[in-house]
Amino acid sequence: MRQLLRKRWVQAGLAVGVVVLVVGLWLFQPWRLFTSSTIDEALPMAPVASAPPTPTSTTAPTSTASSSSTVPSPSTAPSTSAAPPSQPKPTTVELASGAFVTQEHKTTGTAKVLTLADGNRVLRLEGLATSDGPDLHVWLTDATAGGSWGKYDDGRSVKLGALKATHGNQNYAIPAKAELGGLRSVVIWCDRFNVAFGSAPLSL
Repeated sequence: MRQLLRKRWVQAGLAVGVVVLVVGLWLFQPWRLFTSSTIDEALPMAPVASAPPTPTSTTAPTSTASSSSTVPSPSTAPSTSAAPPSQPKPTTVELASGAFVTQEHKTTGTAKVLTLADGNRVLRLEGLATSDGPDLHVWLTDATAGGSWGKYDDGRSVKLGALKATHGNQNYAIPAKAELGGLRSVVIWCDRFNVAFGSAPLSL
């Protein structure tokens, strides 16, 4: 009887251990310490509208009346229409930029907030290099860059989506209705464990 109970306790312990192991692997995903990904997105360009066709002026044929006396016709110089003044082309404007600082994991690169020629706003990460991890996201926040990461999920933030890759150049569209005034940083945020991998100052 004792042996049977002991066997059942061992089996139950093994089952619990397997469950704990599976949950731990799902939560921490330790293999990500050895993985990375790279992306190289070009700076988004606003579509260029084609210029409207230039209207061509047509001259009605001139009828010549027959006359006994020939009157010399004065020479007429071809009329030229003045071209409209060229409008300056809209350009991309940099609103803020800052270099990443390391927090939980070594993070380097540059973050820029840009207004494109079509008025859309984008966060661009250039030369980003950070560690892989579970549930990584990109936030604009009203907290300062660096220091303790507990501050990032306490204030105001604009969430721009999951991190596309651990390395390279990447773009994140900023919602048109997002209010950027008062935001002071961009952070690579591990949402599962509330940890900042790295952040960059942005004075918006």
